[in-house]
Amino acid sequence: MNMHSSDAATAEEAIAAQEALPPLTNEEATQVAMSNTLLTPRFYTTDFDEMDAIDVTPVREEWDKLIARMKSDPNKGHFKKNEDWDTVDWDGMEPKLKAEFIDFLISSCTAEFSGCVLYKEMKRRGSNEDITTLFQLMARDEARHAGFINDALREAGIAVNLGFLTQAKKYTYFRPKFIYYATYLSEKIGYARYITIYRHLEKHPEHRFHPIFKWFCEWCNDEFSHGEAFALLLKTDPKLTESWVNRMWIKFFLTAVFSTMWVRDHQRPEFHKALGVDPEWYGQEVFRKTSEISRQVFPMVLDIDHPRWKPTLRRMEAANVQIAHGRKQGGLGGWLKRMAGSAKAGFAFVSLLTIPVEKSTVPASPRMEPAY
Repeated sequence: MNMHSSDAATAEEAIAAQEALPPLTNEEATQVAMSNTLLTPRFYTTDFDEMDAIDVTPVREEWDKLIARMKSDPNKGHFKKNEDWDTVDWDGMEPKLKAEFIDFLISSCTAEFSGCVLYKEMKRRGSNEDITTLFQLMARDEARHAGFINDALREAGIAVNLGFLTQAKKYTYFRPKFIYYATYLSEKIGYARYITIYRHLEKHPEHRFHPIFKWFCEWCNDEFSHGEAFALLLKTDPKLTESWVNRMWIKFFLTAVFSTMWVRDHQRPEFHKALGVDPEWYGQEVFRKTSEISRQVFPMVLDIDHPRWKPTLRRMEAANVQIAHGRKQGGLGGWLKRMAGSAKAGFAFVSLLTIPVEKSTVPASPRMEPAY
């Protein structure tokens, strides 16, 4: 009997378990995952030698506790269907909701797998036992998540070809410190997103239109642990969060991650309607949770209650709609529409960057526990 990806001890085993499943006609799903835009998940590469040189001595006590917990593997065997997995009527699902939900699953699968690819490569390239151990454990978790989403997609008759994605998707180079900022935020905002949906559906189970949401609590706890690891990495070098230049980079990444999430979520109105959540409420709630958590290591949070915050995000959202219309229209007229939309989005982003931040006092120890 073949191993299920949820029981795999390594990322390689989890990927192999997915590839051993019967093939599906999945070209369309894989092409969606292959696309590269400002709003789609990307695959990253970095300076692995610099990563390998990290010394975790300044955070050794917290580091060893976190690694021990991750090695204990509390979620082994969790990410697979069981008796709690309800039957999904894909054929009877409202067409617009079905399209948006499939897009959500493909995007989530790609995002999880992009983390797996990056962490797996860090583990393969490195010789620093502390760093390679961490990234082996994180790659394992992300591969399980991606495999579980793919299992859900297979019920709809599609799947993302993870092996092909590894070889064919374009990679973007990021300096290690940018990997720290972006990955820390993506893991923590992932936690905030999953736990917000999970807690909402606990109160309103009538809106749980698919069983995968029942797995979000343990899922988000993996995301939280990964974020804790990057918080400790940031703590190994005070300059990463204390120098003026790096504070500006932190503000940039906070703004980019928050605004991208806002725009992407507003592309799925039927999805959020089915969940029974207003995308603006959901966005602000996720931003609030992420901001509170990020005080553990960042010296600032964004002022998401500023009078210009939501109106500017709405302008960015409208600009994205214009870009999409231009891309669909094609020709010179479509190109002009896309360029105008891109300029509007750029001006909106700069406007967000000019909103003053709220300064934070970073605690001596960054370690936190999931509490939402």
